[in-house]
Parts: sequence; structure tokens; C-alpha cells
Amino acid sequence: MKNKKYITLGFISVGIALTLLFTSNLLAQAPISHEEKELSRLQSLAKFTKVISIVEKYNVDDLSIEDLMDKALEGMLTNLDAHSNYLKQKDYKKLKVQTKGEFGGLGITVGVRDGALTVIAPIEGTPADKAGLESKDIILKIDDESTIGMSIDDAVAIMRGKVGTPIDLTIVREGEMKPLAIHIVRGVISIQSVYAKNIGDDILYVRVTSFDQKVAKDVAKAINKKKKTTKGIVLDLRNNPGGLLDQAVDLTNLFVDSGDIVSQKGKNEIDNKVYSASSSTTITKVPMVVLINGGSASASEIVSGSLQDHKRAVLLGENTFGKGSVQVVLPITDKEAIKLTIARYYLPSGRTIQAVGVKPDIEVFPGEVTTKKNEFAIKEADLKKHLEEELEKVDTKKEKKKSEKDKDKAKKDIITPKMLNKDVQLKTAVDILKALVITKG
Repeated sequence: MKNKKYITLGFISVGIALTLLFTSNLLAQAPISHEEKELSRLQSLAKFTKVISIVEKYNVDDLSIEDLMDKALEGMLTNLDAHSNYLKQKDYKKLKVQTKGEFGGLGITVGVRDGALTVIAPIEGTPADKAGLESKDIILKIDDESTIGMSIDDAVAIMRGKVGTPIDLTIVREGEMKPLAIHIVRGVISIQSVYAKNIGDDILYVRVTSFDQKVAKDVAKAINKKKKTTKGIVLDLRNNPGGLLDQAVDLTNLFVDSGDIVSQKGKNEIDNKVYSASSSTTITKVPMVVLINGGSASASEIVSGSLQDHKRAVLLGENTFGKGSVQVVLPITDKEAIKLTIARYYLPSGRTIQAVGVKPDIEVFPGEVTTKKNEFAIKEADLKKHLEEELEKVDTKKEKKKSEKDKDKAKKDIITPKMLNKDVQLKTAVDILKALVITKG
């Protein structure tokens, strides 16, 4: 009897606990009324006003209410995410007067990764690129100023400056034992975004360094120029920090003829958009390999990720940066504004880019191709070189000049086997593309 009573009481106590838990869940899920929301809003605003008043009265530094409000706004916006920011008068003015195409600076795109100011990518041919800055370098100091807690906009403002003036960056690089000092002289940043070269007789190599206003048009021009002989395309988006969304959509549209390219979703329905492909703008269906790495961000991730989801291209290289959010600048007065993240990008499969990036189909790390030398080949090459030198002796000066011009032109338009061997990612991409061309044939 005692055992039965104990079991019964135990069952009743469990039942009561489950009932209480169920009731509490129902209460927790009950919708908050409009009146309750307004009350909570008023209480929060009252708390904020009280804190401002206390700080203004007791803080050791004599700060005006305007100073305190600026600091409060800066703190609130920068704590939302790495890309939101409060733009005071001088910052907003700089943003409005920025030139489109040429400016004095270093030639890098930066972002915040794991709380640190990080180089997304140096722009090809710029002072930063020539000085040796690399994707994923963490910037510890700009001149003598620490970047800890510094916003992206503040960092960019410091790094931009008068052409010809020097700047020193202290960076941390993966694999290095101690921080590195990089000395750079600011230059005029004039960007050529699209480069096209031939690999062999039937492969077109297209390099896109950033997404400016003419990228899709320039890529289409390069493809159409070699359309009759092109059997495969290598699209190189390595160290491409992104740019204009419409150019990412238009570039993808050159290769995809139906379905969604990318969508953006925000809190408000007005910020939700879907960008779809159209068959009228598709210009080629030849096999493709897209090169990506940690410096590929934003628009580059939209293009590569969308082509991957559509199974339109093989992605090769390393995981991309992971910048997939939408920012807008919203004026709050005629002199001040806020930059706010309002939406995130989603690829056709529904996956997000933000913080995770795009994973390549085939992971290949950068480096050179190592090959075993063949002694006979070396002797044959030496013999060929000797014969060429003998022939050159009978050439006229005019013919020599013409030959040099032809060689210079060829160097600009062609990627040689020697060049391929210096870039294992590109070499692997070409090998895979050749296999795809054969399979398709």
C-alpha cells in the first residue's frame, strides 16, 4: 500500500509539473498587445533620458548634450553589426563628395572579421597590391593609431589622403611569427575591372577585379570577341571585394538563362527583392570554372554562389569572405545620416552568404606547380635557342623591331604554360575545364 501511495503521489506531482510548464508556455507565447509595446517603448526612452541626464551632470568631462547624443548614436549603430554606422557632419560630407572611379588612397577593401579590421582584398595594380598587402591580413595599426574598436568608415577615412603621402600599416598575417610593417605611398586609384586573355586556342580567361558600372558590359564584349573559338571560360573572381549589386546580377545573367540569381530579405516587405535571370541576355553556355578565395566578397559571392546553385560552373579555390548584407545611407538631418544594414542576400538555394561565405566545389590552395625536369628537354631547348640566335643574325633591324612588338602584344593577350605553372589554382582550373569541354563534346 505504501508503494502504491508513493507511486500515485509521484504521478500526481509530475502531472502538476507538466501542467504548470504547459500553462507557462501558453502564457509566454501570448501576443503582446499594442498598449504593452507602447508602454515598454516609453519606459525604455525614459531610462535612456535618465542615463543621459546623470552622465551630463556627474561625468568628470564637461560634455554637451549634443556630444553625448553623438556618442550614444555611434555606440548603438556600431553595436548592431560591423557595417552599420552613424555618420556625423564631416563623415557624411566625405561620403557625398567621394569621386566615382579615381581617388587618393591605398587600393584595398577592408571589412571586420571576428572583431578585427581585415583586408578583404587589395585591388590589382594599386599601391597596396604593390606593397605586398594580402587578403585576410589583419590591420593592427594605421600609422601609430590602433584599430581596436575602430569602425570601417573611420579606418577608410584615415587611409585615404593626398596622393603622394606615405602611410604605415602594422599587420598580422597568418603563418608569420610577429606583426609586419608595411610602408605604402598613397596613389590615384584608377581601376580597370576586367581583363581578358587566351589560354591555348579555345579557353578564354576573364579576370574581374571589382564590380564597377561597366563590368557586365566589358565581360560580354570580351566573350563576344572570342565567341567563335571559345570552348570554355575561366572566370577569375579571386581577391574581388565586390561592388554594385546590379553588375553582379547582370554578369550572372550572361551565363544563366532562367531562375533566380539572388534575393534580399529584410525586416520590411519593401526591402524584399528577387532578381531573376532572363534568356534574352544569356550569351554563352560553354563550360565554366570560377576561381574564388578569401578575398572574394559581396558581389563576387553572389555571382559564384549563384552559378554554383544553378550547376552552371565548377567553383575552385578557397572559401570566400562571407559578406552578404545590404546597407543603405539614411539622412537624419541635412548634415548627418546613418548607414544601416536593412537586409541580407540569399542565393537561389536559399542559403545565406553572411559570415559563412561560399564553399568551392574543389578546394585548391595557392602556390606554384612543381614539375620534374627532363634533361633531354633542357638540351633540346638549348639547341632550339641556339638555332633561333643564329637566325636572328640574318634578320634586319626592322624585322627585329616587328618581332619584339609582336611578342609584347602576345604577352598581353596570352597566358603561357610558364605563367600557368606559377598559379596552381589557375592551372587546375584549366585542366578541369579541358575535361569538361571533352565531356560536353
